[in-house]
Amino acid sequence: MQNQTERFAAAKYIKEIGRGKEGARSMSEEQAQELYAAMLDGRVSDLEMGGILLAMRIKGETIDEIHGFLAAAEGRMQLLEAPRNSEYAPVIIPSYNGARKRPNLTPLLAMLLARQGVPVLLHGVKADVGRVASADIWRAMDLKFAESADEANQQLEKEGLSFITIDILAPAMHRLLEMRRVLGLRNSTHTLVKVLQPFIQPALRLTSYTHPEYQVMLDDYFTQKLRAQRGAAFLMRGTEGETVASTGRAQQITAYFEGESSIVQEQVSQLSSEPEDLPEGIDAESTARWTLELVRGERPIPQNIANQVDLIMKAAKAIKQQAN
Repeated sequence: MQNQTERFAAAKYIKEIGRGKEGARSMSEEQAQELYAAMLDGRVSDLEMGGILLAMRIKGETIDEIHGFLAAAEGRMQLLEAPRNSEYAPVIIPSYNGARKRPNLTPLLAMLLARQGVPVLLHGVKADVGRVASADIWRAMDLKFAESADEANQQLEKEGLSFITIDILAPAMHRLLEMRRVLGLRNSTHTLVKVLQPFIQPALRLTSYTHPEYQVMLDDYFTQKLRAQRGAAFLMRGTEGETVASTGRAQQITAYFEGESSIVQEQVSQLSSEPEDLPEGIDAESTARWTLELVRGERPIPQNIANQVDLIMKAAKAIKQQAN
């Protein structure tokens, strides 16, 4: 067995994936797992790492590569336990985009689900320069983050809601995410964190895309690779990249389970007028105040988000019943 500190010779992979968009060859699932494991373990040199990340950015990921990458990632991350007595499977909400123009309502979605008894794991970055991250809003609401997998499990069991940042959930993946600050470009890890399933038991993943090519790739991935023992997934176009319904025009939501896909919500073609009582600004403090008022019942829930909550609840209950 290769020692984790032994340098990994990545040139043979770069030679194949680095031939440009037309000439590059894709890796097998096993090759992708081997390469990404070495990247996560810190066995790839900085020079080779830059070459890999740029090559994959140009080439794009296949579903076999994504599956191999995820196998390596999930073998090196904290694993969580679903609450034992809930009638719902846990719901996983990734948050890696934040807000630039519209309020970030991802924490609201998580809290509304938890209020209904659905166990929710929110995970994302601690902060994002130039954006209002969900973690910023969490801090503004004076809510506690999970500092370990054990603490996340305890929060899910007692409160039905936990926010764990990616540097705690998967430190090696966090290191690869941070390379965006060096290279100036996103890399494959930005796709992977949005489809992580850290629970041992089946769970419902909420996933979003921003570019049409990722919709095609994720549709193929969930249709061909998602197994029932891992749960199900919802896929929608993101609201500024976040997997929460827009308060203006509701997005299409596609559900994936046991190799089948179905549209559980059609896209609304007509742009609805935005509710008048959205947060005053997109800053964390304004969004936090508004979110807490809404969770306390002092403001009405935006209709598109209320519909999204209902769809998630039905799916999470069905997954739990199937698992039993």
